[in-house]
Amino acid sequence: MLNTLIVGASGYAGAELVTYVNRHPHMNITALTVSAQSNDAGKLISDLHPQLKGIVDMPLQPMSDISEFSAGVDVVFLATAHEVSHDLAPQFLDAGCVVFDLSGAFRVNDSAFYEKYYGFTHQQPQLLAEAVYGLAEWNGEAMKEANLIAVPGCYPTAAQLSLRPLIEAGLLDLNQWPVINATSGVSGAGRKAAVSNSFCEVSLQPYGVFNHRHHPEITTHLGAEVIFTPHLGSFPRGILETITCRMKPGVSKEQVAEVFQQAYGNKPLVRLYDKTLPALKNVVGLPFCDIGFAVQGEHLIVVAAEDNLLKGAAAQAMQCANIRFGYAETQALI
Repeated sequence: MLNTLIVGASGYAGAELVTYVNRHPHMNITALTVSAQSNDAGKLISDLHPQLKGIVDMPLQPMSDISEFSAGVDVVFLATAHEVSHDLAPQFLDAGCVVFDLSGAFRVNDSAFYEKYYGFTHQQPQLLAEAVYGLAEWNGEAMKEANLIAVPGCYPTAAQLSLRPLIEAGLLDLNQWPVINATSGVSGAGRKAAVSNSFCEVSLQPYGVFNHRHHPEITTHLGAEVIFTPHLGSFPRGILETITCRMKPGVSKEQVAEVFQQAYGNKPLVRLYDKTLPALKNVVGLPFCDIGFAVQGEHLIVVAAEDNLLKGAAAQAMQCANIRFGYAETQALI
């Protein structure tokens, strides 16, 4: 049984992790923590997230010193802001824990990336080099030996799952950059209240144009340039990405279908569509990324849908943990 600590459990992704870990036959929750300054400290997780009432009624404990919580712990999920994960991950690693970080603190092995896109100087270059990027369908082998796994961002997960097979198979004309139009529900902005993510204030609109920090995460790991435009939609959760590409001359619809089938035919959390295109309602509350496509001439449109809190965060973190410890990828997820 893996003793498991969830840090930042009060947020939306944290609560989803609580659900998964609680239902996992090989994991035991040792504690749920929040920052010492959090207004949620001392409250029950089930008071903040009533879907857990009678299932997990544990208190959210304030954490200022990790040594109070790390003894005997095997697994730590960090559902925390990047600057918090940056400081906590090395401490938990030193305590002998395997760390799954849901923030952006260790996703790219380049210190300059953090100064440019996150606005801080990364102090852990050795951990950047050691961290494995947790795109589960592609980096599973590397995860099996890793002690620090950086769970990808929500937008980058859908974008990379859509584009990576096509790029690696050489089907795309990358002189015309793939254009990713992506829309997320307001839960992607987190649980903390702000006018900008108030449901009554949100109207479908783009944001972070040309400077969203998920953009360089996508291009770095794809090894290709893209145009990425995120949008905030007036719905609670889910991400839909419509990706427009140009194929090399002579590439057929059948070749595209075959490449996707080879990549994901045996991957249980990617579902491929052949007659229709994915929709948000198909994935909300579920751990899948659904992918479909359409071809006209040399133009290819790929559509991907996922729950931003699940395959875009908590479910992928659990999928990574299952791979790391040798359990079925879907354990506790389906």
